[in-house]
Amino acid sequence: MFKGRQFDQSVILLCVRWYLAYNLSLRDLEEMMAERGILVDHTTIHRWAVRYSPLLLERFNRRKRCVTGKWYFGLPAMRAPDTPIPVDGSYSIHPSQEMRIGASRLFMPDNNRIEQDHRRIKRRVRTMLGFKSETTARIILSGIEMVHMMRKRQARYAFNPNPSLAEQFAILTA
Repeated sequence: MFKGRQFDQSVILLCVRWYLAYNLSLRDLEEMMAERGILVDHTTIHRWAVRYSPLLLERFNRRKRCVTGKWYFGLPAMRAPDTPIPVDGSYSIHPSQEMRIGASRLFMPDNNRIEQDHRRIKRRVRTMLGFKSETTARIILSGIEMVHMMRKRQARYAFNPNPSLAEQFAILTA
């Protein structure tokens, strides 16, 4: 995975992990590495993130836990057509917000829950000052999501049930 690279594997992984996991810009990482005596350009760190994020995500997906059969709306969706559906103890979805398509009923998603889940992504993109291309955006955002899944312990590790983020990165590259 790291064969033929000028920098050591630990330096590359550290930069990629910090870039994906924390609210740091590429220039912040360049400065932090310089303080440690490692001279690396911010564009090199960006190339590392773009190159290694998909590879790490692929390896992470091999260890990812199985998805459960639980749905967020579950049984409340089976109620009578005129009763509101309670979400988080409140009656925020009413029959007036339904969309009817044929005989099936689809309900509007809880937008607040969706927005809360993406709030950290919005905060990160602001620090990065946006993306130059759709491909780069897709790769970096999938890497950020991978780190979020790691923090939520969504992967299986037989010998260590609760590894740290650094340990999980090391396991993926072993």
